[in-house]
Amino acid sequence: MTVMIRRLADGLAVLGGVILLVIVAVTTTNTSAFILDRIAGLFGTNVAGLPGYEDFVQLAISGVALMFFPYCQAQRGHVAVELFMDRLPHVLQRAFDRLWLACTAAVALFLAYWMVFGLLEARSDGVVTSVLGWAVWPFYLPGLVSMILWALVAATQIAGGTPDA
Repeated sequence: MTVMIRRLADGLAVLGGVILLVIVAVTTTNTSAFILDRIAGLFGTNVAGLPGYEDFVQLAISGVALMFFPYCQAQRGHVAVELFMDRLPHVLQRAFDRLWLACTAAVALFLAYWMVFGLLEARSDGVVTSVLGWAVWPFYLPGLVSMILWALVAATQIAGGTPDA
């Protein structure tokens, strides 16, 4: 089970990285079009930017930002105050670690719970982007999956298994 959770966290992070590369490519293209438009303006013509660029970037970033949380948790890449904790007995260190893992899992599930309501509300209201007219609610799904997987990774760590086992 822990290997599967670890692979899901890895896969989600890789997918997030691919989406970030697409965002960078679109941003670079749009920036290049802006520069070319300024140059073309000197010759009485123009070069159009990408229509709906802001819509795409806003929706893509909203999902991709959360896709790295499960991987970060699996790597124990969160902030820890070890200066104080290192001086405590090992048993107490482990107890605090499990407590904070439980808090992390609870927060991730809390966020997922409210994201479901946001998704449902955006869907029922028919919220679409201003330029492209894309429905917003599907872009909640990567974040929702990320929050649930983040909670699963933390729960696996509480149980004593490490996701990379």
